[in-house]
Amino acid sequence: MTADDEVLYQLADNVGRALSARGLMMASAESCTGGWVGHVMTMVPGSSEWFERGYITYTYISKIEMLGVRAETLETFGAVSEQTADQMARGALARSHAQVAVSVTGVAGPGGGTPDKPVGTVCFGWSFVDGRNFTETMSFAGDRDWVRRSSVQHTLTRLLDRLLA
Repeated sequence: MTADDEVLYQLADNVGRALSARGLMMASAESCTGGWVGHVMTMVPGSSEWFERGYITYTYISKIEMLGVRAETLETFGAVSEQTADQMARGALARSHAQVAVSVTGVAGPGGGTPDKPVGTVCFGWSFVDGRNFTETMSFAGDRDWVRRSSVQHTLTRLLDRLLA
């Protein structure tokens, strides 16, 4: 395991412990990270206690069909938007047995960027069964692997912050 992988593993372990201590399970809804959040979470032994399921919704139609993202949201704001990230997280929560859901959608590169959403732009969502919902947009500099890895780390770091708050 590389040092970067060890950082993600430790973060997932910490998130898992925080979820377990609160009797919570999580779900993930991922686009540009292609299931990496779910992969990292399930690297930790015993993760079935707190990781309920993951959705990989790379296309518009998958976001609509699997997560209930509104077509109007995608048409108006695009897949890479806080509005879409919010609906992805809320949809994962509503369509699972989890009490916490995270979402990631962005432009990992090397192509696909636009002037208003350049490569490295990633939108995140966090949804809790108690009604708390958060979104955020970040910009990561680096190659495709770095943007995706940074997105996974950011997703879990911010989730842990909210669990411990």
